[in-house]
Amino acid sequence: MQKKNWLVYASVTTIFWGIWGAFIEIPEKAGFPATLGYSIWALTMIPCSLVALYFIDWKLEHDIRSILLGSLAGLLGAGGQLILFQALREGPAYIVFPLISLFPILTIVLSVLFLKETVSIKHWIGIGVALIAILLLSYKPATNTDTSGFGWLFLSILVFVLWGLQAYVMKFSTNVMRAESIFFYMMITAILLIPIAIIMTDFSIAINTGFEGPYLAGIIHILNSIGALTLVYALRYGKAMVVVPITGLSPLITVVLSLLLYGVIPDSILTSGVVLAMIGIYLLSD
Repeated sequence: MQKKNWLVYASVTTIFWGIWGAFIEIPEKAGFPATLGYSIWALTMIPCSLVALYFIDWKLEHDIRSILLGSLAGLLGAGGQLILFQALREGPAYIVFPLISLFPILTIVLSVLFLKETVSIKHWIGIGVALIAILLLSYKPATNTDTSGFGWLFLSILVFVLWGLQAYVMKFSTNVMRAESIFFYMMITAILLIPIAIIMTDFSIAINTGFEGPYLAGIIHILNSIGALTLVYALRYGKAMVVVPITGLSPLITVVLSLLLYGVIPDSILTSGVVLAMIGIYLLSD
C-alpha cells in the first residue's frame, strides 16, 4: 500500500498547488504585496505542522542531524522564494518563470547520481514529457519590461539551483528522519525569514489590510502549505525523480480553473502544455 501512497500525496500536492496558483493573484491585485504574502504563507505552515506532529504523538526528532537537514530543506525552499521576488523585480517574467520551472532536472540528476534511483523506460519518457509540459505551462507573454543588467538572470539560475537541491535534500532526509520532523523545521526556517520579506516590501504604496488582503491570502496560502506537507509524504514513499515532475505539473490545474472560473482561453502554447501534462501524468502515475 505504501508504494501507492506516493501517488496519492503527490496528487494532493499537484491539485492544491494548482488551486493556489489560480487564486493567489487575487490578494496581490487587491493591493497585498507578494512579499507580505510570503509572511502569511509561512504562518499557515504552523497549523499544518502541528496537525502532522499530532498524528505521530508529538515525537519530533531533535538531534543535530534532523535539525540541520530539515532546516536546510526549509532554507533552500523559502530562501529561493525570496530571491524569486527580487528576480521578478529586475527581470522579465516570461524568461524567469520558464527557467526556474525546470528545476526538477537538477533534482533528477542528483537523484540518479547520489540516491541511485532508477525508473522504467516508460517513466523516463513520462519525465521528459512532463518537463516539456512544465516549461510550456510556465510560459508568460513577453512585455515591454525594462531590465537593467543581467543580475536577474543570475538570481533566476540561483532559484533553479536552490529548488532543485531542496527536493533532493527532502528526499534524502526522508531516508533518515520522519517526514513530520522535516516539515516542522521547514516551517521554523520559513518563519525566521519573515523579517527579510518585510524588509523587501515597498511600504510607500497603499497596502490592503482588509479581507482581500492578509485574510484572503491566508485562506489561499494554506493550500500551498498543505501541498508542501503532502510533498514531503510523497517523497517519503516515492522516487524524487518521479514525484517532483508530477507535482511540477500543478499549473495544469491552474490553467483549467482559470478557464472555468475566469473564462481565460489558453493560447496554443498553454494548450500544448495541458495536453503534454496529461500525457506525462498518465506515464508517470503507473
